[in-house]
Amino acid sequence: MPGSSLSFGRTLVFAPHPDDEVLGAGGTIARLASEGEEVFVAVVTEGKPPAFDPAEVARTQAEAKEAHRALGVKETFWLRLPAAQLAEMAHVTVNAALLELVRRLAPQTVLLPFVGDMHMDHQLTFASALVACRPHQAEFPKLILAYETLSETNWNAPYLSPAFAPNVFVDISDYREAKLKAMQMFASQLREAPHERSIETLSALATLRGATVLRRAAEAFVLVRHVV
Repeated sequence: MPGSSLSFGRTLVFAPHPDDEVLGAGGTIARLASEGEEVFVAVVTEGKPPAFDPAEVARTQAEAKEAHRALGVKETFWLRLPAAQLAEMAHVTVNAALLELVRRLAPQTVLLPFVGDMHMDHQLTFASALVACRPHQAEFPKLILAYETLSETNWNAPYLSPAFAPNVFVDISDYREAKLKAMQMFASQLREAPHERSIETLSALATLRGATVLRRAAEAFVLVRHVV
């Protein structure tokens, strides 16, 4: 990124569920794409019947494709592991699915959900992504950042779960509207304010994170690894 000490390069964003990537990193995705970087999104899980209605799953996936096009995502990968059931799967299966993609794309940067998120799918995606990004491979991501997801990151148990204490901020002052428009495409996931999954709340968080570092809008991350 121009003016930044972090060079993102080819970037892979792991989203446990469709819309996590927009909530946590939509502005960053839009900024990177506008600056000519290749950005990929991997949606890790998919709702399976009978717990999930196939029609609703198809609708959400269509919304994700539209949002990704708007943000400039180069390609979306659907890993189709069972949503809300990653904890019941063999870890080796989840690890292998993410590892195969990391090896294929060879990203310089990986964005992943925060380990302290309330949803178990987020926690396990974080863990499996780190396995896939282990630094003893010939090629591995040099920058790994964990993003925050409204309605997950902020609902963890105080003092019992890791707290999201961001130490990397990406200026999205020029990309806040792109992020909000992408989220509006997830009509099935939006709620009315003051619900966390409202456009107003998402915009307010961008303002808060931006004010932390004297910017009009920002997205916040926890640095997991940075190799220079």
